[in-house]
Amino acid sequence: MLLDSPITHNTASKSVDHKIPLPSKLLSPVLWFFFFCTLGMLIYQQVEKTTWNFNGIFHINRFTLLIWVTVTFFSAIVSSYAKDYLKGFKYHQKFTILSLSFTLSVMIFVMSNHIFPFLISWLLMGVTMARLIGVNSDWIEAKESSKLAQKYFTTGSILLSIGVVILSLYNNTFTISEILLNLDSTPDFILFIATIFIITAAIIQSAMFPFHRWLLSAMTAPTPASALMHAGFVNGAGILLAILAPVIITSNMLTLIFIIGGLTAIIAQFTKLLQVNVKQKLACSTIAQMGFMIMQCGLGFFNAAVTHLILHGFYKAYLFLSSGEEIAYTSPKKPSEIKIKPFQALVVLIFGVAGAILFSLLTGKTAVNDSSIFLTLIVAITVGQVTYNIIKEKSLSKLQKIIAPIVLFIAGIGTYALIYNGVTIFMSDMPMAAVPQPLSVLQIVFGSVFLLGFFIMKLGVYKKIPWLYVKLLNLSQPNKRTILSPKVLNK
Repeated sequence: MLLDSPITHNTASKSVDHKIPLPSKLLSPVLWFFFFCTLGMLIYQQVEKTTWNFNGIFHINRFTLLIWVTVTFFSAIVSSYAKDYLKGFKYHQKFTILSLSFTLSVMIFVMSNHIFPFLISWLLMGVTMARLIGVNSDWIEAKESSKLAQKYFTTGSILLSIGVVILSLYNNTFTISEILLNLDSTPDFILFIATIFIITAAIIQSAMFPFHRWLLSAMTAPTPASALMHAGFVNGAGILLAILAPVIITSNMLTLIFIIGGLTAIIAQFTKLLQVNVKQKLACSTIAQMGFMIMQCGLGFFNAAVTHLILHGFYKAYLFLSSGEEIAYTSPKKPSEIKIKPFQALVVLIFGVAGAILFSLLTGKTAVNDSSIFLTLIVAITVGQVTYNIIKEKSLSKLQKIIAPIVLFIAGIGTYALIYNGVTIFMSDMPMAAVPQPLSVLQIVFGSVFLLGFFIMKLGVYKKIPWLYVKLLNLSQPNKRTILSPKVLNK
């Protein structure tokens, strides 16, 4: 299985130009300039508590600048990496132009108040990303992956347009802010139909099941494009839902997206364990993390979803840009069996509960009768998983196994809580950025199923159920047209 597009092996022709195109040389410093400018604007706006409006068409608030800072930082990192990584690549300049176009599309999207630039920029995000997936147009599988992705993205754009235009026409306004102000007077059936279209558009872009095939088939993209896609593009769903949070809440659709996100998260975590190639594992990991992000939206904590997408962006960009280090020309290693001793289980449980308590204290999420309890549950699972990985690591001494969990526990929870609180401040001028929901029977039942599924996955029980193993394996395969040879495709 190929780890990457064959872009660095185009040595058959002696005419390959190993010079870096001028646009590619300029892109990195330009993006770093954008990053520092937007960072300065964010600091200024936080101090002055102001919002810039441009005739109702665009508006720039702290949330806009937060996303600008994030996307320009990731784009600058990827561009700096790609400058040398893609040296000699026939389509290096094309990659550069598409990367810049994608970054600008995201920036326009989050500043748009009029529905026309809002919808057009969402479409352009999909068009540029599909082109990046198939940037190596000499490779038939890349072309097929690009076509598949474009079908998904175009469908998502059409659905989003229908949903937004329905709300726009009924309320006789073309600005997002006015639409959100008039939701209380919008009939329930209009709101229901529009919200279904909007949610479907969001879960298509974030590769939720059953719309995940495009991401699994996008491995033909060069590694810098994959990093940009996994660190930025799929996160667009979280941004969309945060902007339109009042629509989702008013239509009572939170439980629906909570279930969609939860099912996707647990299934993708299962399928990740079955992969034998680095980029496919990362793809399944991204789908799972997007599931967690959508779950947080479903809990009414859109600020937590934005925090998650920012942290996921950092983590996944690093993993993709360092994925080459994972290649080893050795025979596959037999996976180690999951066995945990009673004392180890007690340690994991203690750290998990302590992590949830510390997070609650640092963020003020101490209620046990609303959806914030699920946020602390996710933190507990994460801390418990990290603790388990440490105490099972054979290379660590007993002293290190005692000290490492404590250090990571305090540093990890503290950092997450700090970023969470910061994002909450930057989103304070957005309507309904954090609206905890009363616990429902359906949420409790699904939360229990989710927790049970998590432990079934971690304990490897699914390996003893052949039909489930095969089903998960088939579910995690790319579209067949993106992996077949030209001869087969032409039959």
